[in-house]
Amino acid sequence: MEALGAHTLNEQQRAAAEHGDGPLLVIAGAGTGKTMVLAHRVAALVSAGADPARMLLLTFTRKAAEEMLRRVDGLLRQEEAQGAWAVAGAEVESQAVGGATTRVWGGTFHSVAARLLRREGRSIGLAPEFSILDRGDAEDLMGIARSEVGPPTRNKRFPLKGTCLDIYSRCVNSGDPLARIVHTHFPWCGDFEGELRQVFLRYTQLKEAQAVLDYDDLLLCFRSLLRGPRGPAIAERFTHVLVDEYQDTNHLQAAVLPLLCPSGKGLTVVGDDCQAIYSFRSATVRNILDFPHEFARATVVRLEQNFRSTQPLLAATNGVIAASREWFPKHLWSERRGGDLPMLVTCEDENEQTDVVVERILAHREEGVLLRRQAVLFRAAHHSLALELELGRRGIPFRKFGGLRFIETAHVKDLLAFLRLAENPRDLAAGHRVLGLVPGIGRSRSGDLLKTLAHNSGRFEAWAEYPAPANAAETWSALLELFAQLQNERAVTLPAQISLIRTVYEPLLELAHDHPAPRIADLRQLELVSGNYPDRATFLAEVTLDPPSWSGDLAGAPHLDDDYLVLSTIHSAKGLEWHTVYVIHAADGNIPSDLATGSPEGIEEERRLLYVALTRARNRLYVCVPLRYQRSPRNHLGTYGLAQPSRFLQGPAASAFDRTTAGCLLGKTAGYPEQTEPCGRLGDPPTIDVRKELRAMWS
Repeated sequence: MEALGAHTLNEQQRAAAEHGDGPLLVIAGAGTGKTMVLAHRVAALVSAGADPARMLLLTFTRKAAEEMLRRVDGLLRQEEAQGAWAVAGAEVESQAVGGATTRVWGGTFHSVAARLLRREGRSIGLAPEFSILDRGDAEDLMGIARSEVGPPTRNKRFPLKGTCLDIYSRCVNSGDPLARIVHTHFPWCGDFEGELRQVFLRYTQLKEAQAVLDYDDLLLCFRSLLRGPRGPAIAERFTHVLVDEYQDTNHLQAAVLPLLCPSGKGLTVVGDDCQAIYSFRSATVRNILDFPHEFARATVVRLEQNFRSTQPLLAATNGVIAASREWFPKHLWSERRGGDLPMLVTCEDENEQTDVVVERILAHREEGVLLRRQAVLFRAAHHSLALELELGRRGIPFRKFGGLRFIETAHVKDLLAFLRLAENPRDLAAGHRVLGLVPGIGRSRSGDLLKTLAHNSGRFEAWAEYPAPANAAETWSALLELFAQLQNERAVTLPAQISLIRTVYEPLLELAHDHPAPRIADLRQLELVSGNYPDRATFLAEVTLDPPSWSGDLAGAPHLDDDYLVLSTIHSAKGLEWHTVYVIHAADGNIPSDLATGSPEGIEEERRLLYVALTRARNRLYVCVPLRYQRSPRNHLGTYGLAQPSRFLQGPAASAFDRTTAGCLLGKTAGYPEQTEPCGRLGDPPTIDVRKELRAMWS
């Protein structure tokens, strides 16, 4: 088959887009047009006669899937307008072209799993009305399990609910036994393996009793569904399976693919082993490295032409990643041959690093590079604290990425809890959250109300038997009326349901928060967005599994000048690009993090993390290395330690950088302020004989 718009692709891209039905692995280096290639491949398959309804596109965000399908649709329309292709030997009508991509199964692993489990879950004993716990609710339920089992009364700290959930999740997603996970990642919990097993068993029982699933359960049940009696029929549903960002998959996600495509026929995976940086989410680079062994007939295509960065910048990134222990060797190159060398800037300390970064940001802004086309990247969120203070002092607006997500804000969780409880009256976390909003209802009474609800098969009218709280009679009456309406979902559209919830909830929100206006605006936005979903269950699943990232409460007051500098952790910057990038704290102990140097695998992932940071830059790149660090940010004793440049920036890799000091960039001499007065001429007699004074101390 010939890829649509093949004239716009280079040789390697065309080979990937026009590949046949055998298993295909596309190793797509940073900035090599991965998304474009995957879109061309989908379009080529559709134009060759593949049924879009039997195509499955798995991405790591819903937005990525939507963007991919928009590109596919554009390619199909472009070719259809030129009369260049046909499907099944017949000309395709415009309406068919426009609707082709709407029939593709596109989404994240978790959202596709939820969709299939609602349809087919009964075959593995799963009721279709299950609700999905987000991270916060899963932690709370783990906390209940922990308290019911009872942590041992020893002179040692038993892991808290968040740590328990981390251990549980790693076990599920990696497929490794609890003993190995604890020994490798949580060695201080080694004495509690037996107690952890009891907590995890109780956690599982609580989820089953409440008909709820957490993120990990979705993947476990997805795999079980494909292994079960309906598995072959589900696999037969899809003739082509395409997976984006394959280097970020975990053990469970990779285990699904052989069940969907047992022979590898119709399977395409795209990714870059050099950008595998999510092991803390249980992702493993082994999946992409071992793909050619898992599917022996797999074709491997490498994309190496970079369309983002200048060649001098690529020389540096190639030098850093070339020392990898195990990888698919690739050498990124660009037709953009000019440009400045990347700069490796040695700084006296963090304060000087802050000074030079701010000075360069403002200098490039004067040259015409807007603030939002510049980004400061760092390994950990706290690495930017000194910089944030200085930016605030100088009135330079910025946005920081890698913090609180929209769905984690209290007001959004509250509103979703109303919907979740209406959808699944057995959801205790949602029930306690809703009832806890009503003045006069504490944990004990909300527990009694939820037990009553369960004993009455989820009929909310059973709550009418309870007397209203003395100080919230009107609120209680409104709540009962609200759930009476929400229970009849077919009679009330989803936006109307959220509108009804807002009527009851917003007065409570105004009592709880000093600045409710931006939070109310968020709820109104959710109401508008909900109109795009067919039903309540789908909306709850999608907004939980692939939450939006914006929040009016965090944005602050609007400004006439909407330009802002980007601050971001390296993990949050993956997939993005800027004209100018500043990588700060590139010293050993920070990059690589001293917490990640306990194993060769950990060090290799830290190398890939730096590679990701360097490949975000299009035109200019600064890497800053402070040589002196205070023992702690609030240290008042003046104690400090000395650092050295990251081990990844030493040896041959360093030769690709223009090495300089912050003092030179700031116009200092040898790192000291210019002298304004003479200190005396050589040969002048001393005004004080200090050596004589020292001798006199002991005479």
